[in-house]
Amino acid sequence: MQPTGNLHIGNYLGALKTWSQMQYDYEPIFCIVDHHAITVYQEPKELQKKIEDVAALYVAAGIDPKHASVFVQSTVPAHVELAWVFTCVTPFGWLNRMTQFKAKTAKAGNAESFGTGLFCYPTLMAADILTYHATHVPVGEDQKQHLELSRDIAQKFNNDFADSIANCGFKPEFFPLPEPLITGPVPRVMSLRDGTKKMSSSDISDMSRINLTDTADLIAQKIRKAKTDLDPLPSDEHGLEGRPEATNLIDIYAGLSGQSREAVLNEFGGSQFSQFKSFLSDLLVDKISPIGEEMRRLIEDPAEIDRILSHGADRARGIAAPIIADTKQIMGFIGS
Repeated sequence: MQPTGNLHIGNYLGALKTWSQMQYDYEPIFCIVDHHAITVYQEPKELQKKIEDVAALYVAAGIDPKHASVFVQSTVPAHVELAWVFTCVTPFGWLNRMTQFKAKTAKAGNAESFGTGLFCYPTLMAADILTYHATHVPVGEDQKQHLELSRDIAQKFNNDFADSIANCGFKPEFFPLPEPLITGPVPRVMSLRDGTKKMSSSDISDMSRINLTDTADLIAQKIRKAKTDLDPLPSDEHGLEGRPEATNLIDIYAGLSGQSREAVLNEFGGSQFSQFKSFLSDLLVDKISPIGEEMRRLIEDPAEIDRILSHGADRARGIAAPIIADTKQIMGFIGS
């Protein structure tokens, strides 16, 4: 997760809730990607604060730092070291097809004003994964293309250096091809003001999102004013077609309650939005307020955050070091 912008329920429902539920099924590695954040300018003091906020959110949302490695990307140099290797392996045309770069530069109207890092960062994302020989990556729908690129990069490295991999005694698939894990009822949380746009910390309107540190009164106000339509809630999913705002509110309720969309519609079908919004507000306050309170407690204890991140970085470096050494040996670097 990038340490940028306000943390909101999209971060929780789209990622952290699922991460906390699946963490004991794997050897989990959770990284705060500050190198990705600087693809656009970040004010240094603000970046430091956002890093601490995300670290606090990870733990407050249920990530267990005693089991999982929680750390900051820039404290494990293996990420950028392997990213340069992958930048050299990856054809220019592969990066030129990445839709996120095209979308961001098109929105700005001038691609030449952006740093090269925005164009190249998918190779860093591949390194974030493959530095640990990770096999599964929980991602949102909007990151599937980047994970597919990570698989392509891993396969190309394995093919390019196949003879050396064999000569060094490693298995042919030195870098595994990571699989996406897209789970949970809410892969994407949409804006409260426009159900066709993803909820975003960069949206000018704070009313478009539920921040994880919002008070109970503010949560209720935002849900009460959330955009809807004139019809009551349908009783089945077919009735949600062409109704993005209704779909979004139903999905938020489903994600928070752990129910399917169908189960929520069975419960509230035929209700007016005013009635449903009251139940949704209560559920949000019940689920989100404890996370916000724990975040604030941790932020007020920076020594505890430092301890968690330092311990996580030590564990991550221990996993990454032999993989980087083996990669250097395969490539013929001296002293590897």
